[in-house]
Amino acid sequence: MRRASALPKPPAGQALAESHAWLTLRTLFPYLWRYRLRVLLALACLVGAKVANVGVPLVFKEMIDGLAPGQQALALPALLLALYGALRFSSSLFTELREMLFARVTQRAVRQVALEVFGHLHALSLRFHLERQTGGVSRDIERGSRSISSLISYTLYSILPTLVEIGLVLAILFAKYDIGFVLITLVSLLAYVVFTVKVSNWRIDIRRQVNESDSAANTRAVDSLLNYETVKYFNNEAWEARRYDEQMVRWEEAATRSQKTLALLNLGQQAIIALGVTAMMWRAADGVVDGRMTIGDLVLVNAFLIQLYMPLNFLGIVYREIRQALTDIERMFNLLKENREIADAPDAHDLPSGPLPVEFAAVDFAYEQDRQILRQVSFVIEAGRTVAVVGHSGAGKSTLSRLLYRFYDVTGGAIRIAGHDLRQLKQGSLRALIGIVPQDTVLFNDSIFYNIQYGRPEASREEVIAAARSAQLHDFIESLPQKYETRVGERGLKLSGGEKQRVAIARTLLKNPPILIFDEATSALDSATERAIQAQLERVAVGHTTLIIAHRLSTVMKADQILVMNDGQISERGTHAELLAMDGQYARMWRLQQQEERNAISC
Repeated sequence: MRRASALPKPPAGQALAESHAWLTLRTLFPYLWRYRLRVLLALACLVGAKVANVGVPLVFKEMIDGLAPGQQALALPALLLALYGALRFSSSLFTELREMLFARVTQRAVRQVALEVFGHLHALSLRFHLERQTGGVSRDIERGSRSISSLISYTLYSILPTLVEIGLVLAILFAKYDIGFVLITLVSLLAYVVFTVKVSNWRIDIRRQVNESDSAANTRAVDSLLNYETVKYFNNEAWEARRYDEQMVRWEEAATRSQKTLALLNLGQQAIIALGVTAMMWRAADGVVDGRMTIGDLVLVNAFLIQLYMPLNFLGIVYREIRQALTDIERMFNLLKENREIADAPDAHDLPSGPLPVEFAAVDFAYEQDRQILRQVSFVIEAGRTVAVVGHSGAGKSTLSRLLYRFYDVTGGAIRIAGHDLRQLKQGSLRALIGIVPQDTVLFNDSIFYNIQYGRPEASREEVIAAARSAQLHDFIESLPQKYETRVGERGLKLSGGEKQRVAIARTLLKNPPILIFDEATSALDSATERAIQAQLERVAVGHTTLIIAHRLSTVMKADQILVMNDGQISERGTHAELLAMDGQYARMWRLQQQEERNAISC
């Protein structure tokens, strides 16, 4: 992927630096230049539209002068009328052609940038996604994508046409009249632009506060809604509303100040325009009185002024929107600059076919430098065998699965599959060969069928149903009114914990990879369902290289080897019988769980 130099986000209250603006434009330019032919044709249409637009007042002047006293006998030349109509139509024709030519360029650029950002976010490490705020990131992408279209639209449809028209008008005024008209026009335009830029830059601070307050409020709302059940459990609706309103109050204050300063900007702009128009019309009227100019010249100057100042009326808005668009695009491009902590090595290769034993060789790992999770963990899962890992919460069991998926890289030692270090394998090849049933199952807000088929999107309906049967889920689905088309809600909230876990088991069974990970796969199931699914999982594991991470020891009794983890290290290893004979930590855990089960039955 092509990477530009990082664009640091300016702090709140600071305008986007000019260097950042140019870097943002330079980053965006290649997406547009891929369609250079359309771009050049659109620019040609732009010039054509403005030439026709400037030609309309010139023809209108000749028509006015043709109606002057003593010239009525000549009547209005039919050619002038035809030319006037043709120029009017040509201006609209070229404008619409420009929009037709450039529409594909704009929308394709938006789509490609958004897709690249989306893909890059999925390529970032788990660390980034654990730290991100979903609402803020989604709003940055939404505003950035929308701002690309706004930036192109304002530049191509407002700024460039106005500059072309100013150049044409100044050239005509200089050629047909004296330098005074050119100077008045230039002074008025410069005063207008300088005032607009200065005030708009001052207002960027306020606009940034509006956007940051908006993002903060959106982040808080999304976070609260995602935790809907927790809010209900603790009866904290009013508390959440107050927290949300705190951000909305900041947004309200910033938005109000933004609106007031916009009114001041518009008032100053209108004052400059009024002074410029008055000076130009005074000079033109004086020329008519002296006989140096005709009534048609007066009309021509007035028409030119109207054509120039009408787009300038919106310059403040355009300039503000362009600067804001650049800021929003920069924030989206900053997501592309996020470091891909886990990236394929330049010489990364696919995992070759054949038996797939897994080896953890003296693995050390720490999420943070001062938080060591794994210490010198070593074990081997032979191809087609099952190894189980047990231990108390926080012992580092689930970290093993994250490292095997290469969500993180080890900080010491190595993990190998069939003798190949994971860091030398392509991530796509690695993850295609692993299937996992995680402890915390999160589903897409779609149908049950979609969530099961997600394990292998090209699978047929019959294969999806077969996987659901294997996960003891089919009968439950058939009891629902919409059966497999039943939507599961945001993050699967419409299903119980056990139902969600069975969906996760079904889609892993559908994927049918050679390496399986069961991370507390039956923790949310009742005893009867657990026994049924456990038997199915044991059948599925036959012939697969399987890692089972479990808390309930009854689910790992038949594993070829059981590892007991304590404080990030393997304290015991062996079969179920061997570990009981050791009478160590595993044996104590076994006796405790057996006692708990007996107590539960007696109650």
